[in-house]
Amino acid sequence: MQETILVLNIGSASVKFTLFSTPSLEPLFFGHVDITDKALTIQIKDNKNNCIYQHTLDESNYKNQQEHALNLVLNWLHQQEHFMHVKAVGHRVVHGGEKFSSPVKIIPEVILELEKLIPLAPLHQPYNIAGIKSIFKNNAKLLQVACFDTAFHAQESDIARSYALPENITPLKIQSYGFHGLSYQYISETLPEPFATQKNIIAHLGNGASLCATEDKKSIATTMGFTPLDGLPMGTRCGSIDPGVILYLLSNNMITKEITDLLYNRSGLLGVSGISSDMRTLLNSKEANAKKAIELFVYRTVREIGSLIAALGGLDNLIFTAGIGEHSPAIRQLICDKLSWLNVNISAEFNVQNAELISTETSKVNVWVIPTNEELVIAKQTLNILEKISH
Repeated sequence: MQETILVLNIGSASVKFTLFSTPSLEPLFFGHVDITDKALTIQIKDNKNNCIYQHTLDESNYKNQQEHALNLVLNWLHQQEHFMHVKAVGHRVVHGGEKFSSPVKIIPEVILELEKLIPLAPLHQPYNIAGIKSIFKNNAKLLQVACFDTAFHAQESDIARSYALPENITPLKIQSYGFHGLSYQYISETLPEPFATQKNIIAHLGNGASLCATEDKKSIATTMGFTPLDGLPMGTRCGSIDPGVILYLLSNNMITKEITDLLYNRSGLLGVSGISSDMRTLLNSKEANAKKAIELFVYRTVREIGSLIAALGGLDNLIFTAGIGEHSPAIRQLICDKLSWLNVNISAEFNVQNAELISTETSKVNVWVIPTNEELVIAKQTLNILEKISH
C-alpha cells in the first residue's frame, strides 16, 4: 500500500489539495473543490494532468460548505484506500503570529492559538482552522501539521518588522509579519545558483499580491505587514492605505464590520474597476475604469519594487510568480517598462512564451518567470515532522 501525505489549502471559495507519495514526495493526484452558494464542484487530476474524477453537488441548503467540500475530497480518498494510505496532513495556515515561526504538529493548544489570530487574517484563518477541525473529526489520531505563510519572514530584522508605535503597544504584538512565505521559500529554493543567494525581489502577483526582497535565500523585507491587507492592491483588497482614512470612515458612522468588508472584499481591482477582481477580465475590457485599475496595480507594484531595492541596496534578479506573475505577459511588460531606468530589459518573444528567463543579454537585472509550488513546500515540512515523530 502506497503511503502518502495529503496537503490542504482551504479558503472561502475553494478547497485545494495535493496527494504526495512518501518519502519521494512525487505528486500522485491534485484537485480542487469550487464552492458557490448553489453548488460544490470537485475535480481531481492525476500527475499527468488527466482529469480522473469530476462531480457537482447541489449545495443551496447546506450551511457548512467548506466542511462538506473537504468531505468530498476525503470520501474520494477513502475509496482509493486499497492502494494508498494517508500518513499525515499538511495545512497551509496563513497567520502564525509571534508564536509560530516554523511548522508545528497540531494539537488542541495550537488550534486555540490560531483562533486568536482570526481577526488578523479574516479571509483565510477561519477556513484554515475549519479544515484542521474537520480532519480531526474524521480521524482524531491522524498527524496534522500547520505550515505558516508568515514563517519565512520571521528572520527579518527587528527594524524591518517594527512600526513607529510606542512601547506600551508591544503587548498587542503589532508588527510586520509578512505573508506568502511558502511561495517565497519555494522560489528561493528553486531559483538556480548562484542567483538564489543574490539580491532578489520576488513578485507574488495573484488575487492576493505581495513582493519580497531576499538575499542569501532569506527575507529582508516584504510589502505585506500586520495583516494580508497591506502592500499592493489585490483582487478585492485595497493594499496600503493611509490609516487616517479608517479614522475618517469611523467618524462618518461606518462600523468596523462595514469597513472590514470594504477593505477586504470591495476594494482592489474590483473596487477601482467596478467590473471584476480578475486581471484577465480587466485586460480584455475597454472600460476606462478597467484601465485605471491596471495602471494603479502596475504603478504601486513598481513603486514598492523601488522601496525594496532600497532595503536590499541593489537588485540582481526580479522573479515573477503566482497567477498574474506566471501567466500575464502584459502585466510583466508594463512593470518592466517602468523599470527601464534600472536597465531592466526583457525579450518580448520570451515574455509571451512565459519562458523561465525573459530578460535580454543587455539587461542589468535578470528577470525570471517561475511557477510557485506552495504545496511541495508544505509536503516537505510535513514529512520532516512525520520522520522526527517516527524516529
